[in-house]
Amino acid sequence: MAGNSYGKLFNLSTYGESHGPALGGVIDGCPPGIKLDLDAIQNELNRRKPGQSAIVTQRKEPDTVKFHSGIFEGETTGTPIGFVIENTNQKSHDYSHIKDSYRPSHADYTYDKKYGVRDYRGGGRSSARETACRVVAGAIAKQMLKNIKIKAYVSGVGPMKLEKSYTELDLSKAETNIVRCPDPVMASKMETFIKEVRGKGDTVGGVVSCVIQNVPVGLGEPVFDKLHAELGKAMLSINAVKGFEYGSGFHGSTMYGSDHNDAFQPDGTTKTNYSGGIQGGISNGMDIYFNVAFKPVATLIQEYETIDKKGKVVQMHGKGRHDPCVVPRAVPIVEAMAALVLADFHLINKIYS
Repeated sequence: MAGNSYGKLFNLSTYGESHGPALGGVIDGCPPGIKLDLDAIQNELNRRKPGQSAIVTQRKEPDTVKFHSGIFEGETTGTPIGFVIENTNQKSHDYSHIKDSYRPSHADYTYDKKYGVRDYRGGGRSSARETACRVVAGAIAKQMLKNIKIKAYVSGVGPMKLEKSYTELDLSKAETNIVRCPDPVMASKMETFIKEVRGKGDTVGGVVSCVIQNVPVGLGEPVFDKLHAELGKAMLSINAVKGFEYGSGFHGSTMYGSDHNDAFQPDGTTKTNYSGGIQGGISNGMDIYFNVAFKPVATLIQEYETIDKKGKVVQMHGKGRHDPCVVPRAVPIVEAMAALVLADFHLINKIYS
């Protein structure tokens, strides 16, 4: 299986399955001498881990990261950083009923047809549990980037959407509720809605918005490796992501150029920021902001029709512990992938600038 690594200079390779003994990764290219706050890294994992509230999967995993290399006396050594996250609460029998059948809109069918074998226990390698490794690497990348601030939050659940922009919100409030929405009133409505959906054995999608501040001018390459192209790739590599837009996004296509152009000010900043902090594929020093759309979780805890390996139509009833809505737990994953992108371009910029 190819494609288990991300990044040119700041590179992360991950391994492991949802119901295997452990997940883990190797971070290569991290510079030496970075003083790491290990508690902060663990806190990022705690934000992503299952079982943290009543509106997420009730699988109980401590998700404790153990580092095996690349760190000495709390500082990075410049050598590969190896780490492992043990799985402790697998219930593989919850998936025995899908051994010979395919869940609609899941990776079951494509994995089986591509590789001729699949780990049906929780989706194996296709499980979103793999993203725990990304969060570890992203937490380290955040500490390498120092002054750059990356903040994501839930801006939509199903039909409910925050109409305020990030500039009108106190983003620090996102971590004060289990939905991770910075608007307390909307957060309460979203929580109630997710619980209703879960009670029906159904699932619902949503949107995670992210803003990156204090980005220096010059990150990104102007042709194939545009900064927004890499951010898009990083976000679309996250399980269940179906869409990515930055800056004015799709709304920008409805505007006139005279309204959309970001007029410069004498200090190089712009009066507006429809560009989303990126022009010509390169950061311009303004805030980078984008939205990431997540589909509803494919595994339903209700009866539905599908096919088995022989193509026979069968009835299936979902079992196990699943998120009725992934977006609250996806917030730290979006931040982590953004940090990996910026860390990689930061190192590239140091070499070629």
